[in-house]
Amino acid sequence: MSDSPLILGVSGLRGIVGESLTSELAVRYAAAFGEWLWESYKDGGVMVVAVGRDGRRGGEVIEEAAIEGLLRAGCDVVRMGVATTPSVGVAVSGPCCEAGLVITASHNPAQWNGIKCIVNDQGASGSSSRAPLASEAEEIVERFKSSEGEPKQTRERGVVVAHSSEIGVHVSWAVDSFYRIMGDEPEKKVGKISAVLDSVNCSGSTMAVPFFERIGGRVLPVACDGSGDFPHTPEPTRENLSGKGGLCDVVVGEKASVGFAQDPDADRLAIVDELGSYIGEEYTLVLCAMALMEARQDRAGKAGGQKPVFVVNLSTSRMIDDVAAHYGAEVVRSAVGEANVVEQMKKLSAEGRDVVMGGEGNGGVIWAEVTYVRDSLSGMALIMALMARTGKTMSELVEMVNGMGPTTEVQENGYTILKAKSDLVSKSDAVPVVRHLDGVYSKMDGCRVDLQDGIRIDWDERGVWAHVRASNTEPIMRVIVEAPSEAEAERVAGEIEGEIKGMATNY
Repeated sequence: MSDSPLILGVSGLRGIVGESLTSELAVRYAAAFGEWLWESYKDGGVMVVAVGRDGRRGGEVIEEAAIEGLLRAGCDVVRMGVATTPSVGVAVSGPCCEAGLVITASHNPAQWNGIKCIVNDQGASGSSSRAPLASEAEEIVERFKSSEGEPKQTRERGVVVAHSSEIGVHVSWAVDSFYRIMGDEPEKKVGKISAVLDSVNCSGSTMAVPFFERIGGRVLPVACDGSGDFPHTPEPTRENLSGKGGLCDVVVGEKASVGFAQDPDADRLAIVDELGSYIGEEYTLVLCAMALMEARQDRAGKAGGQKPVFVVNLSTSRMIDDVAAHYGAEVVRSAVGEANVVEQMKKLSAEGRDVVMGGEGNGGVIWAEVTYVRDSLSGMALIMALMARTGKTMSELVEMVNGMGPTTEVQENGYTILKAKSDLVSKSDAVPVVRHLDGVYSKMDGCRVDLQDGIRIDWDERGVWAHVRASNTEPIMRVIVEAPSEAEAERVAGEIEGEIKGMATNY
């Protein structure tokens, strides 16, 4: 048995290929998912599952194993080949597929791979694909854990029915949505913008390059050769994009307007401005929110008498609150996890609320007009629309966002987010820690406490917040703090970590 980790949770299965993740495990996990689908969705008929992979080298082996597991469970398979997670989501939104599997380890390094599940909200209006809820993911994991050996053929073996064209559908939906919010003379405006695209030689370019061609945008693809070889560590962070010859350098060298970076399965988007500065994934969501509000200012607040609403998780930057307030909108927060954001979006929409967009601060944009899955293509469409409509550079747009933030004596360049970890023996140890922090901060003047996922503490007047929660995948407590200055963020993070460490000897 390998000592390398096999991660099971709300994001599916993830491990190191040949060590913690083997073909046999992939067959078992996919079969468990297929059996869960039959049990959860229907008693008879057919069960069709779309399967795509993020394009990283060696993914074909896990893809074949996952398809075999689905076939043994009696599912028919639509093989999409190299495809992004949101493109698989679009396939699941259509009339032919009940679910989807994506062979991906997201932003993990090359030795990793995994399986991500997508399910269909039957009866939901519009796009209906989403990640499994936490309770559903737990059921899938438990079914996988309880299985032993090779999965048995439980019903008539499924078949591989077709190669899907849903990537083209995904691009078309994004193009159509882009034009709906663009305003007058879109081609003339977009033609002035040049973008550099870094898809880490994986699936993102399959949808992004055709999108730019369709809207008349000028795009320079770098790391878009489809080889599956990462030119740098694949997570789209400042460190990974600012190396010599990386995206930041190319944007400046080509005198481009903007740089876009995707992770291997293209559900996250990071941005580099025209000066070659990495502006951070947190800005992706708020700039997309600005794009939609700029496009609909004449209608803002008029949908059934309701304010426009953005839905984000508790760990997302307060920049979204500041942007929403600027445009007369409001923010509703959910527990961390893409499925939780989507569930809240759909719940509010069903209540007649004017839900504009949702997402997470890791560069994950959920624009329901395109798909209810985090989608870097939606993000690029909205960013291009914002730049074209306003005529502003990316650095000027970032300054606009920063100018909407709190005015304090310690305000520096926008916002500072710090992320730290504190060890826990087990996830259950988080309960008394959260209870303790609640006892400390709920009684403090000027504090606002939210307990729906760990504890989030807001000091609204100071423009400071902190979120403390147990990780879903590791025995750690995650601590995220945002403040108008690095010094203030460090002070608050240190204070909270001190409280957690003080608890460790008692629990």
